[in-house]
Amino acid sequence: MDTISRDNNSSYLPVAGVIVGLLALVLSAVALVKVSSANKTLAAHEEKVAKIDAIESTANSAAATADKATKNFTELMTQTQSAVTQLGGMITAANEKIAKLEEGSKKPAVSKGGGGPVVAGPGEYVIKQGDTFAKIARAQGVSPADIAAVNPGVESSKLKVGQKIKLPAKK
Repeated sequence: MDTISRDNNSSYLPVAGVIVGLLALVLSAVALVKVSSANKTLAAHEEKVAKIDAIESTANSAAATADKATKNFTELMTQTQSAVTQLGGMITAANEKIAKLEEGSKKPAVSKGGGGPVVAGPGEYVIKQGDTFAKIARAQGVSPADIAAVNPGVESSKLKVGQKIKLPAKK
């Protein structure tokens, strides 16, 4: 019995080996298909990763440009503010000069002895040391009352050397 059972079992062994080999081939083919599919998916993902990398590079470049533009804008604002402040100072100084000129044009110029000699224009007289309305009137051939009339607000007793007064027209 032993001999017979061995003979029968040994005939199945090659068939089992062939079946296992075929099964291994089928599994290898399935694995190859899966690996090929995975490679295609990987290639597609690599393209997407390359596109994402390009987008990231563009975004970084845009961010750097925006940062530079912000810095330039801030610097320009600072320079503009400085210029406006400087201009305001210049306008204030000009307004002060204009106010002084306007004030100076309202007051009569009185010689303080530091400038050149005061010159009388037509119909004017420059006060000298010791002058009075009476003395000037005699020299000019007019009355002291006429001199006082054409110089309202000027007192005969408070005349100053170098001061200009108006002379009345001779009659």
